[in-house]
Amino acid sequence: MTVLLTNDDGIDSPGLQALYEGLSTVADVTVVAPKTDQSGVGRARSDMGEQHSNDVAITDHEWGYVVDGTPADCAAIGLRGIPEADEIELVVSGCNHGPNVGSYLMGHSGTIGAVVESVFLGTPGIAVSAYDPEAYYPADDGFNSAGRVTCRLVDELLGSGVFEDGVDLLNVNVPAMRPDRMRLTTPLADYETAVPDTASGTFDSSYWAAKPVGGDGWEPELPDYRGVYPEGTDRASVVAGEVSITPFEAPQTTVEAPPYLLSVVERYNAEPSKTRI
Repeated sequence: MTVLLTNDDGIDSPGLQALYEGLSTVADVTVVAPKTDQSGVGRARSDMGEQHSNDVAITDHEWGYVVDGTPADCAAIGLRGIPEADEIELVVSGCNHGPNVGSYLMGHSGTIGAVVESVFLGTPGIAVSAYDPEAYYPADDGFNSAGRVTCRLVDELLGSGVFEDGVDLLNVNVPAMRPDRMRLTTPLADYETAVPDTASGTFDSSYWAAKPVGGDGWEPELPDYRGVYPEGTDRASVVAGEVSITPFEAPQTTVEAPPYLLSVVERYNAEPSKTRI
């Protein structure tokens, strides 16, 4: 079993080291990680856009490779550009420094962006983040718990058929202390932002918007949010100090078109072509 390990905090992150050491006990691990911290870049690829280069620098590392690019670059290079590519069965991204919860942050996260890229390329993934229920960000030794949980998940899930049954990737948040409980969760979509200073375009954002505290930024006081979120959501589990596992699919899932939208299309097609916009 070969696992591709990447992250968004960079090759020198203690979270990456914790996952590498843990996963190496159950799998052959090849690291393809960014040279520098790439937090918050989402699914950005270095070659996307006219102003971007189509080339990124790749250097050897004792664990694999270092890429001067984004987490999604790393996933693509790991699955298409290295000798070990054909052997890789799973991509693991992390361990992120702080939780990744809620639909907005999940779309913003470079940790999750790497596994979404891997899914587009046909390989399932697990995104892993570590958090401290009291201090929000874990200390360097707080990643050990995430390493153990991820090791167990990978050992149990590979070969289980889970990733052939409608699940493309898992978003996992693990508390820094030894967790007592694991829960399957769903993300909340709530998010709010304001631009109080229109001259400078300053943002005042609440990423944990179920409790509307403007400007709480990335790291709210988690104890203040106890009892705020619905049970079964990823944020509620993080506030409670649980392991949160959110299974989902990618790419984006389409929904059934509502009748009015269908009528818009029908009216357009019924008009003479010369009258259309």
